[in-house]
This record gives sequence, structure tokens and C-alpha cells, in this order.
Amino acid sequence: MIIKALMNIESDSLSIFNYHRGMIGMHGNKDSAALGWKDAQSQMVRFEILAQIADLSYHSVLDAGCGHGDLKTFLYDIYPGISYWGIEQIPELIKVAVDRYGHCMDTHFYTGNFLTDSLPVVDYVMASGSLNYRSHDPDFIFKAIKKIYDCCTMGVGFNLLSKIPENGIIVAYDALKIIDYCNTLSTKVILKRDYSDEDFTVFIYH
Repeated sequence: MIIKALMNIESDSLSIFNYHRGMIGMHGNKDSAALGWKDAQSQMVRFEILAQIADLSYHSVLDAGCGHGDLKTFLYDIYPGISYWGIEQIPELIKVAVDRYGHCMDTHFYTGNFLTDSLPVVDYVMASGSLNYRSHDPDFIFKAIKKIYDCCTMGVGFNLLSKIPENGIIVAYDALKIIDYCNTLSTKVILKRDYSDEDFTVFIYH
């Protein structure tokens, strides 16, 4: 069973690598298309909602599956004094993040899979678009939420798709089922879904 589980994790990771490398091949590795967003505006809308989790000024934030690290500059423009950590498993994407923002103060990037690797303990964790991948594990989404919730001291914010055309790699979720699970972790859970008919955001607080 352990060997099968490890094989499934490797298979899931390979699918994600192939997906994004396909996007890079089609669109280049400069903008949000390489990350799978349909356009830059759809990415920014999700950032705007995630930034509502709290006053993040002078707090530490982990961007789980950070891609190009674009959330870093978005948050810095709103909240001063953030200590930003970005983790991304795809080398091509993290290279862009480091090239763009690695020189900035209190900014840290490292290559890794946030679902399986050790994570720094931070005040807040954000996951924008990085939990929408299909997995062999039927409990994947719940384990992923628990993992990022356990490494923050104040709160976690993540978005998920509520509907999407079938494409084999990206999946959608039932918001109420996600909330039911999150309520087992905390007594303070907030659902936001009035900003999009295809996406929702969840905040879980300690």
C-alpha cells in the first residue's frame, strides 16, 4: 500500500509538471498563462479576495505553490513589512520568481512540493490555484488543507474552482463539502463566493 501511494504521488506530480510545461510551451514563461490562468485579471481577482483574510502588515506569509511569485508584490503593495515565503515544485516557474523578486527584502523562495515537504511555520498561508489538481487520492484536498493549516499560527486562505470544463488535470469542488471539512479544524471558517461563478475562497483561522 505504501509503495502504491508513493507511485500515485509521483504520477500526480508528473501530470502537474507536464501540464505546466505544456502551458509554457504554448504561451512562454513570462505571464499568468504559464500558470494555467485564463488571463491576468482572473489571477488578480483571486489575489484581491485572498488579501482580505486579515491585516497582513508585519506578518509572515507562505505562498504555497507560488508559481512566479506574483502574490508577493500584490501583498506588498497593500501591507507593509510582510515576510514572504514562496514554495514551488516546478523549476521553470520558481526560476522566474527568484529572478523577479529574489533580491527583495524579507523574501524567500525554495523549490519543493508543499504537500510532501517540510514547511516553515508562518502566521498565514495562502494557496491560489495550487489545490485544483486532480489526484489519485480521494482525500487529497482534505489532507492538503490540513497540511497548510497546521503550518500557520493565525490563518490560511485558499481558493478552489467550483466548476470547470473537464480537462483531465484540473478539478472542481463542492464548496459546502469543503466548508464541512474545514469546520472540523476550526470554529472560525469563512466562505467567499460572491466574486465569481466558477471559484470560491475559504479562510480558516486558529
